[in-house]
Amino acid sequence: MLKKHKQLNTVFTLVHTGSNNVSQIVFACLVAVALADKAAFYAPPADSREVEFVPIIKDDRVHPDEHGVYSLDMETGDGIHRTEQGGADGSQQGKVSFTFPDGQVFDLSFVADADGYKPESSFLPVAPAFPHPIPQFVLDQIEFARQQDEARSSEESPSRFYGTPN
Repeated sequence: MLKKHKQLNTVFTLVHTGSNNVSQIVFACLVAVALADKAAFYAPPADSREVEFVPIIKDDRVHPDEHGVYSLDMETGDGIHRTEQGGADGSQQGKVSFTFPDGQVFDLSFVADADGYKPESSFLPVAPAFPHPIPQFVLDQIEFARQQDEARSSEESPSRFYGTPN
């Protein structure tokens, strides 16, 4: 028992004094234990289904030249289509389409230029047309603020004795 205690004490002393060999051995052991059970790093959820491989059917690319001009035309086996072109002025335009599981086809076209990103799709929400009616309580608040501004501007400035002790 005493011999075992001395051995442990020697190991702890070597680790504490920073012996490179012992530190490297301890590190190697930790790495070996970590790599021994790869399932500990990734275990798919029990209710997950098989992952389906989706092939890329078409992938035509022209990489950007010195002026920034490029193009992309891609199609995958699950029905995703994407085309995109970029111009020398930094503008971009393109289209994306795919089919939802319920059979609806999603189409989106876009232009990105000096005026910003402008997507178009029937699936995007549409803002109400302007001018829309302004609620009466908002109009009342605006009128109240106008009256307050008029009252402040019509008041005389305080006398030079305002706030001084008697």
